[in-house]
Amino acid sequence: MVPHLTTALSGPLLDLERRFLEASPEIEQWLRGQWKTYSPPFYSSVDLRNAGFKLAPVDTNLFPGGFNNLNPAFLPLCMHAAMSAIEKFCPFAKRLLLIPENHTRNQFYLQNVAQIAYMLRQTGLEVRLGSLAPEITAPMEIELNNGQKLLLEPLLRQGNRLGVAGFEPCAILLNNDLSAGIPAILQGIEDQFVLPPLHAGWAVRRKSNHFTAYDEVANGFAKAIGIDPWRINPTFSLCQAVNFHERQGEECLAANVAGVLDIVREKYKEYGISETPYVVVKADAGTYGMSVMTVRDADEVIALNRKQRNKMSVGKEGMEISQVLIQEGVHSFETVNEAVAEPVVYMIDRYVVGGFYRVHTGRGKDENLNAPGMHFEPLAFETGCNLPDHRCGNPDAPPNRFYAYGVVARLACLAAAVELANTAPA
Repeated sequence: MVPHLTTALSGPLLDLERRFLEASPEIEQWLRGQWKTYSPPFYSSVDLRNAGFKLAPVDTNLFPGGFNNLNPAFLPLCMHAAMSAIEKFCPFAKRLLLIPENHTRNQFYLQNVAQIAYMLRQTGLEVRLGSLAPEITAPMEIELNNGQKLLLEPLLRQGNRLGVAGFEPCAILLNNDLSAGIPAILQGIEDQFVLPPLHAGWAVRRKSNHFTAYDEVANGFAKAIGIDPWRINPTFSLCQAVNFHERQGEECLAANVAGVLDIVREKYKEYGISETPYVVVKADAGTYGMSVMTVRDADEVIALNRKQRNKMSVGKEGMEISQVLIQEGVHSFETVNEAVAEPVVYMIDRYVVGGFYRVHTGRGKDENLNAPGMHFEPLAFETGCNLPDHRCGNPDAPPNRFYAYGVVARLACLAAAVELANTAPA
């Protein structure tokens, strides 16, 4: 199964997919060369949007929380990729400490944690779960709806090393994005590998840094295979001094929205695209689809009502928003059962290990799908993202569509590697 691409403009995308298929040896060689210079994050997930005339990443998450949505058939691939990632940092690792988000009631998220722990245990690691939640002062067992159990334990700091009672790990894997800041217990750790590094968390990380790195990656890749980089790259700009409550920075926001829309209109004119351009204004740091709005005209950001300002003012963990990314909106013309869908591709190390579709029956082709009411369709990814079927001659066949997804997602993963290298503490 592959979602229906509901657009008469699918021709250019098919041309793009054909170009990927024809150039797959060059693509794989180019990517392999890049990984000699940059080290990929331990794991990542990439939200893609498929407009028929454009296929681009719109978000890259370095603390993915949906491993429970992947096709179980890809578990061996996950295990091999995880083994490869661990061996880079700690070749003789026996014990790993997994630190999740401070959720004790979110069953979907906890099933994701259980899946990560199971996957890592299958690589031969002893895995324990240490919680940053202040209420976890003694081991706490949580029963999951699928019959599994999780044991959360309080973290124990001894000198410059971190663990839980009776357990001293070689590596610490964060599945907590540190939106509320880097707690003292995680700072100054020595002789243990913290994965991803602390500056990958939203206390430090900025989306503008990521998409600046993606610009560099997309331009180099496009030059290597002879395509227009715009077809895989959303235009963006940044406003750095915004206060939605006080209505400060509205002029900056309006000017940047107008600037991005002008660029997109020119590209639409170049490609003969009749769709209405739009931008997505989103917090420069943060996740969970919070502090996001769709804008089609610069005037829309001048007089936001109180509800809109409140929505845009605060992100996850109640963090106040002062910087926003203005990103070219990429229409999603893919549908599952007539509902708008977008692919989410998961990677461990530099390997694509699966994916699923985020589907929302109440949202349009130019709206954010990462919102209440969404659901996931994991069974669409029944084939890998790295095995194109050259012989079938149909770029829209599932293996070929998924190969295109895998290529663009790996470019975003490479951009994350460049971003982390550029922003690493001195």
